[in-house]
Amino acid sequence: MAMIELEFGRQNFHPLKKKSPLLLKLIAVVFAVLLFCEFLIYYLAIFQCNWPEVKTTASDGEQATREPVLKAMFLADTHLLGEVLGHWLDKLRREWQMERAFQTALWLLQPEVVFILGDIFDEGKWSTPEAWVNDVERFQKMFRHPSHVQLKVVAGNHDIGFHYEMNTYKVERFEKVFSSERLFSWKGINFVMVNSVALNGDGCGICSETEAELIEVSHRLNCSRELLRWFQPRLVLSGHTHSACEVHHGGRVPELSVPSFSWRNRNNPSFIMGSITPTDYTLSKCYLPREDVVLIIYCGMVGFLVVLTLTHFGLLASPFLAGLNLLRKRKTR
Repeated sequence: MAMIELEFGRQNFHPLKKKSPLLLKLIAVVFAVLLFCEFLIYYLAIFQCNWPEVKTTASDGEQATREPVLKAMFLADTHLLGEVLGHWLDKLRREWQMERAFQTALWLLQPEVVFILGDIFDEGKWSTPEAWVNDVERFQKMFRHPSHVQLKVVAGNHDIGFHYEMNTYKVERFEKVFSSERLFSWKGINFVMVNSVALNGDGCGICSETEAELIEVSHRLNCSRELLRWFQPRLVLSGHTHSACEVHHGGRVPELSVPSFSWRNRNNPSFIMGSITPTDYTLSKCYLPREDVVLIIYCGMVGFLVVLTLTHFGLLASPFLAGLNLLRKRKTR
C-alpha cells in the first residue's frame, strides 16, 4: 500500500514540476518589465538632465564678486483629476507617473526651489469641500519634499475658476493650503508670483490677484506703473498652454510657457530647470519618459509572454530550435 501511494505521489508531482519553470519565467519577465517601466525608466530619463551653466562672477568697478546660484525647477499643469470627471484608472496611472517623475527629479537634481505654475487640480473650480480635501491630500503625497526644498504654487483657472467664475471662497480655500505669498526672495533674486486669472485673462503664471496687490508688491520692489513697467522682469514663466512656446514682450522681455508635467496632457511631458543669479540666468528643458514608449514596452512584454507560453507547451516551435533544425538540414545537403 505504501508503495502504491508513493508512486501515485510521484505521478502527480511531475506535471507540477514541469509547469513551475514556466510560471517562474513568466513572473520574472513581468517583474522585470514592471520594475523598468514604473521605476527605472524615470531615472534613465532624468539622469540625462543637467543644470545649465550660468556666469557666476559679477564685476563691480575693479572688483569681481562671485554670485550665488539658485537652482530652480519650474513645472505646470499637473491637473490632478477630481471625483466628477476622473476615472480611477486614469487617476492611478497619471498620478503615479507624476509622483515618480517628481520624486526622481528631487533625488537626482537636488533643486533648491520648485515652482508649480497653475492648474494643480482639474476640478478645483467646482469641487465640493470633501473632494477638495481629498485632492489636496493626494497632491501633498505626490509632491512631498524635504524641508530644505521650497515648494511654491500659483493658482490657475482650473484651481479657482476663470475670472468670471472666481469668488472669495475659492481663492481663500486655495490660499489656505498653498499660501497667499506674492513675493518670494532668495539669494538676492526676487520672484513675483501672479495669478493672471484675476487680471481678466485665462492664463496662469508668475502674477498677483488684484491691481491693489500688484501695486503693493511693486512699491516693495520700487518699480513703476503698468505690469511689465512695475516689475521690470528679466524673465516671465507661465503655464496653461500645456506646451512650450516663447514670446518677447516689447521686443526684450521673454516669456516662456512651461509644458505640462502630466501624461494626461502630453505624450512627452517635461519641466524647466533654471540656474539663476541676481544678474543672469540660463534655462534648460528636462524631458520625462514618453507614454507611448512605456505602452510599446508593455505590449512587447505581452507578446513575448504569449510566445513563451505557446513554445513551452509545444504549440509553437521555439525560434532557437527552428533555427538549429534549419542549420542541420543545410549541413546534410
